[in-house]
Amino acid sequence: MKNFKTLLLIAVFTLGVAGVANAQKIGHIDFEKLVAEMPQTKALKLDVEKLGKTYQAEIEGMAKKLDAKMKKYTAEQNTQTKETNEKRALEVQQDRSKYEQARQLAYQEMQKKQNDGLGPIIKKAQTAIEEVAAAKGVSYVLDASPGKGLLVKKGEDLYNAVKAKLGF
Repeated sequence: MKNFKTLLLIAVFTLGVAGVANAQKIGHIDFEKLVAEMPQTKALKLDVEKLGKTYQAEIEGMAKKLDAKMKKYTAEQNTQTKETNEKRALEVQQDRSKYEQARQLAYQEMQKKQNDGLGPIIKKAQTAIEEVAAAKGVSYVLDASPGKGLLVKKGEDLYNAVKAKLGF
């Protein structure tokens, strides 16, 4: 009976120590907020806005020319032949198509610039998070961005440490 108590005591002690040794530290960070506040993201946003203004000026110029042409042709349609009116209608349709293509191309170019620029920024943020987590002994880092599924924030918040690591 005495051996059983000693064996039981050793088993409880061993399991308790093993449980403490295997405890995992969990941290969390608002990843979207971190990336949004990085200086590189702000610079990228300004570049995309500048590109957007350039495209906007071009597209507005095309729209004004198209509108002027439509008004002119509408005003002159009663004095023109049927063939001339048909040619003009086709011309307006082609100009409208070019206008729409220019709008779509501008949107695609802006999206491409933003996506290409965000890739390295996200990689830099992830690397910083991994380094801070390793330095703090954190095994798991959860994304605390709104809507990402983190319901309880009891782990360590790594936001300020990662922000300091990135130097902003």
